[in-house]
Amino acid sequence: MSFVTPTLLQVLPTVHLILGLLLAAWSLMFLMRIVLTWYPKADSNSGVWAVVIWLTEPVLAITRRVVAPIGGVDVTPVIWLGLVSLVRELLVGQQGVLSQILMRSQAIA
Repeated sequence: MSFVTPTLLQVLPTVHLILGLLLAAWSLMFLMRIVLTWYPKADSNSGVWAVVIWLTEPVLAITRRVVAPIGGVDVTPVIWLGLVSLVRELLVGQQGVLSQILMRSQAIA
């Protein structure tokens, strides 16, 4: 673990927490987009839906160019939910890279 510097060890708990919260929030937003696809007549221009759509639509629009709807159903939110969940688990999950570095640095200290 030669790439782990003392400065990195000082900021790692904060980075771990912020990254975990951001990835969890993004997962929740994609989950909300999945629910929104169940109600196509819902008003998506008001309330929390507008914020969720504003934050997720850029990546979903790019993905829609590659992945066409299946049976008329937009599956891109499901794809992104899976990707974000995977990245979250790989980085800040119980066996994630940042979690392991954090645990080892605490064990050494």
